[in-house]
Amino acid sequence: MMTTFKLTFLHPRNWVTWAGLGFLWLLVQLPYPVLARLGAGLGRSARPFLKRRERIARRNLELCFPLMDDALREVLIEKNFKSLGMGLIETGMAWFWPDKRVRRWFDVEGYQHLQAAQASQRGVMVVGVHFMSLELGGRVMGLCQPMMATYRPHNNALMEWVQTRGRMRSNKSMIDRRNLKGLVNALKQGEAVWFAPDQDYGRKGSIFAPFFSVQNAATTNGTFVLSRLSGAKMLTVTMVRKEDCSGYSLHIGQALSDYPAQDEFAAASYMNRVIEREILRAPEQYLWIHRRFKTRPVGEPSLYN
Repeated sequence: MMTTFKLTFLHPRNWVTWAGLGFLWLLVQLPYPVLARLGAGLGRSARPFLKRRERIARRNLELCFPLMDDALREVLIEKNFKSLGMGLIETGMAWFWPDKRVRRWFDVEGYQHLQAAQASQRGVMVVGVHFMSLELGGRVMGLCQPMMATYRPHNNALMEWVQTRGRMRSNKSMIDRRNLKGLVNALKQGEAVWFAPDQDYGRKGSIFAPFFSVQNAATTNGTFVLSRLSGAKMLTVTMVRKEDCSGYSLHIGQALSDYPAQDEFAAASYMNRVIEREILRAPEQYLWIHRRFKTRPVGEPSLYN
């Protein structure tokens, strides 16, 4: 995890990145209702240039909700792109807003569940999903309860420094999602560690389990492994953007007491059902543009054109 500023970040090759970051900082100084409208407009305007992502989103929705009416699916895609645009604005809010301003725009449901889980001193596995507001959600979670979070290091060193600095404004530490030893140690020390097991991370370390109407979705077994090695409690934390532009709701669930920790397939299927439930809080805000089903069982064709 990179937290030290380097003089090489000032090299001319990074000036465009700095300009973009500066513009984002200026942009998020605007009032939140204005930002909400700008974000939706940005996503709507970007859609014609993101046709491949639009096709992926449509295909994911067809696979997950085969009985959904075509017109309803198109409405959901339109809202999804508006949410995508707002996600960029929310990244700036997460990285650059002061704590006082962030606190004005969210409420919390179920904080007592996190307190109860932490009282056991066993560590807490905080299960999240990839909503468009993910960056801001991490900031909000940290303001409620500073915790650790898994992440994938950015390929650009400057952006790695910027995003880590932004994420650390209200949280304790970032842990590379591949650092199994670090994750287990943190949980054994009683820490709350956020992770999102809802994406397709490839064949290695995955098991095929049902997800919505897709019977064979590559599902990470990281949840199962961490649970077995750490003995930590497990609960969900999901932040949803309110439709009336009045802010956000952070939903903290009760500890998952019936997780099947002895059966890998049952555990993956169980976790996918948990993720489904969280996505259905606001399906238009989920990252449908990700190729969730790109990894197929041996011999099966791709589900994407």
